[in-house]
Order: sequence, then C-alpha cells, then structure tokens
Amino acid sequence: MGREAQTVCVVGAQREAVKALLEATELIVRGATLKKRYPIVALTQLRVSGEQLVFQVGEESIALELGAVEAAKWLQKINTPPPTLAAKLGISAAQPAWVLGALDEPALIAALGGARTQDPSTAAVLIAVVLTPDALAQVVALHATLPCRGLWAIYEKGKASPFGDAAVRAALRAQGYRDNKTTAISERLTATRYFRAE
Repeated sequence: MGREAQTVCVVGAQREAVKALLEATELIVRGATLKKRYPIVALTQLRVSGEQLVFQVGEESIALELGAVEAAKWLQKINTPPPTLAAKLGISAAQPAWVLGALDEPALIAALGGARTQDPSTAAVLIAVVLTPDALAQVVALHATLPCRGLWAIYEKGKASPFGDAAVRAALRAQGYRDNKTTAISERLTATRYFRAE
C-alpha cells in the first residue's frame, strides 16, 4: 500500500511520536519504545474520529493522529482490498496468458486459473519462467513468433539468485525489450513485464 507518516500513536494509556507505515499486509508503528506490527486482517472497528485513525486489535485500542484528511486516506487504503495477482499480471478469461516453463508456485497457478490459453495466437501476454540464460534465450526466440508484444519474465529474487533481475534485464534489453512493471509472485519468485520495442 505504501503510505507512511511521522505521527503520534496512542495505544491505551501510552502516547508516543512514531513513524507509521501502511504496507500491503500490515500496519507498522515504530517509536522510541513503542514498536508494533498489526496485521491488516486483525484491524477492527476502523474509523476516523476527529483527527485520528482509530481501530482495535483484540482488546487493544489504537489511534494514529494523522489529521482528518490523511486519516480518511489511510482508512480508504485499508478498506480497499489489494489487487489479485491475476489483476497485477493483467490476465483474465478475456485476456489470457500463454505459459512457458514449470509452474510450482501456488499463487501463480491460482492466478492463471481460467486465464490461460493453449493457443499462443490468442494470448494477450506470454508468461515465462526463466531460471537460466538458456531458458530466456528460448523464450525470446519463441516470443518473436507470437502476436502478443507483452512478456512477463518470472525469475528468482535476490542477489544470491544465479539468474536474477539484473541478468534478465540486461539480456532482454539487449534484445530490444523494455520493462515497465514488476510484481512479486512469491517469497522466491518475482516477475517483470517487458514489451518488444516497436
């Protein structure tokens, strides 16, 4: 979600200046002594009260003094469900993907449910698991024969990855591709969307 604020947090009788971070799955509060991580799903009785965003977590009452306008924005963000992985990838029954490579991540398998085609000529995008330079080279050669311009390259995260972000980006840019979006697939895999430059 990506919102943050320097604010005052009130937890029960404790009141402290903190940095508050609103992430996709949790609200984090960091102060000198007050350090809390609240899962978004655990927040109840959410509301704006005057200048505060107020909520409960179990028996604990929490208030963030964000100001009325900012508190309303945080409330809206918290109440808006995050987009699904399928939405992030831009795939659906009407915009199906053609998939190359072994799929073993449950989140990706679920996202592709009902949004996958066996006919590459009808694909809106190619989704390819590319864990080695050879696999990427094969994908690029095949993608050149397809009508869809978009290619989601899925690869391992992190600096320790033998074929990660920097290597994938360099290889695809050398082939005339440009990237414009990245999304996490799992703790192990990430995906970057590339387009063939016209």
